[in-house]
Amino acid sequence: MHNAHALLKQYFGFNTFREGQEQVVSNVLNGLGAAAIFPTGSGKSLCYQLPATVLPHLTLVVSPLLALMQDQLAFLKARGISAASIDSTQTPEQAASVLDGVANGSIKVLMISVERLNNERFRRFIGEIAISLLVIDEAHCISEWGHNFRPDYLKLPSYQKELNIPQVLLLTATATSKVIEDMSSKFAIDVNCITLTGFYRPNLHLNAIGIAEANKMDYLKNWLKVRQQVSGIIYVTLQKSAETVANYLQREGFSVLAYHAGMDSEQRKAIQTQFMAGEVPIIVATIAFGMGIDKSDIRFVVHYDLPKSIENYAQEIGRAGRDGSDSECLVLANKDNLNVLENFVYGDTPELSAICSVIEQIKVQTQQSTQWELMLNQLSSASNIRPLSLKTLLVYLEMQGVIKPKYSYFAEYKYKLQTTLAMLMSKFDPERQQFINAIIDTSVKAKIWHTADLNQLETFFPNSRGRAIKALDYLDQKQLIELQSKQLTQVYDVDQGKLQVQGLAESLFKQFTTKEVSEIDRINFLVAFFGSNQCLSLQLAQYFSDPNAVAACGSCSVCLGQVAQLPEQKKLQQIDTYDFDAISADAISKLKTNYSAVLLTRFFCGLTTPLFTKLKMRQTYGFAKFEHYRFKDVLNWVKQHKEK
Repeated sequence: MHNAHALLKQYFGFNTFREGQEQVVSNVLNGLGAAAIFPTGSGKSLCYQLPATVLPHLTLVVSPLLALMQDQLAFLKARGISAASIDSTQTPEQAASVLDGVANGSIKVLMISVERLNNERFRRFIGEIAISLLVIDEAHCISEWGHNFRPDYLKLPSYQKELNIPQVLLLTATATSKVIEDMSSKFAIDVNCITLTGFYRPNLHLNAIGIAEANKMDYLKNWLKVRQQVSGIIYVTLQKSAETVANYLQREGFSVLAYHAGMDSEQRKAIQTQFMAGEVPIIVATIAFGMGIDKSDIRFVVHYDLPKSIENYAQEIGRAGRDGSDSECLVLANKDNLNVLENFVYGDTPELSAICSVIEQIKVQTQQSTQWELMLNQLSSASNIRPLSLKTLLVYLEMQGVIKPKYSYFAEYKYKLQTTLAMLMSKFDPERQQFINAIIDTSVKAKIWHTADLNQLETFFPNSRGRAIKALDYLDQKQLIELQSKQLTQVYDVDQGKLQVQGLAESLFKQFTTKEVSEIDRINFLVAFFGSNQCLSLQLAQYFSDPNAVAACGSCSVCLGQVAQLPEQKKLQQIDTYDFDAISADAISKLKTNYSAVLLTRFFCGLTTPLFTKLKMRQTYGFAKFEHYRFKDVLNWVKQHKEK
């Protein structure tokens, strides 16, 4: 057994573990699957970083966010642990050198996004590498009952089996007991190997006030005046608001910058650096900001708009007071933005007719064969289901046993020679030369780029597809060719019996609507939470199944006797006073006859769909006209007029 304390001192320079870390590390070093549920900023990453130094083979880390990886990589490199990531921003040379390092064992930790495992070339490569540990960061993404559900995460348990990875470690900061149960059962983690450190941090003072939209700016300005010279983050929902609030505060004499996903990455990096260095104390940001931000002296986090969910709220306030000193978490709460938040949820549910069209397509394509092939973007356009919702639908079909993923391939492998053909051939023995020659001979040649025709190749070398891809990959890694692969095609086996079951589309639609109801419930829970008359810290800790949460904190706004009264939403003009024909005419003429009441409602509520993008509906009169109205109310109004 390795001495965990000695390793901690040797690699990380710490004398003691933080709460929970030692238990997780020893579970992993003892060969057990484990889960670490620690609050934001309390050292989850160390739970894999330390074992990675002594495990015999590669540690593979899967994360939903590349931004998170960069910070962790920098941390590991600074401590002399060889780690790398593969991501789409790298040049072919960079990616090739990472793969070389993984193949020869010089790289101990490899970080990838979950989507990377859908890549046929990558799976063939990693399938030959011995892996000791699979680490799943933000592991709550595997549960439909958690926030931020990522359909690709559901495939991770089967990848663990396929790649023969003996151990798994799950990491997350925000998981309810239902999600913890779901996560650990999917990976068969023993209940004794789940480490929960508790959520409550006594140095965070939670404060919610009910305030009308029009009074927020003024309130914020006065609140900040008393807190000069300290560092903080102000969260807003929309990019537009980030600019507006930052400009207002700048005019009032505060040193503050806006930060959002609409800025280019250089600009974002510069702003983040200034904030980390303390040159700019305050950032007004959309939630894109703060992932992996490890600044210990953030003294306040303000939610100018309601957070998206209670989990987001918990993660965002978790960025304050990591040094253990008192920090304030303020929410300026009203119900103005509620409809917009709810409407986002409705935008994600595909229509029943769209689900039917996908099932029909599978039936048509599998009349002669059991295989179904699809390209996600094409199918997304054809069925008018957003790509992410379509991925979820495919995973639901997988879970019901209707389809089973066989493999995915790139419909097109294009390459150009980086050297002469003779020079390239001289690097191989005669038997290999023959095979490479056949690949090049059967390729379709243009001036510079050749397109491999792997079907044609199979007439000379049967079943050689996998070998050919490996060969092309190898030539690319050795920089003898430059390889581009595009148009990912997914191939599924179809169970005809289950495909023909009566009511299949309806049962899938029901899964989406159940998820929809649970998402809407979460939004209502959020509103109830901020307007509640019980200790905020205690409620939050109980929500995240904190075993230590028993008493009121004594320092949140409720404990201090200030229960937030959330102002009701602004009165909107009654929807039936609008002229339906005038507002919908342009949209209807663009959509022609092919539209449903739901589709038109999405248009009015400003929710995009693949069809809207294709028809440039955003520029059409009436788009987002009712984004502040409830989806259900708009839908009823549309139905009344559509039936006339």
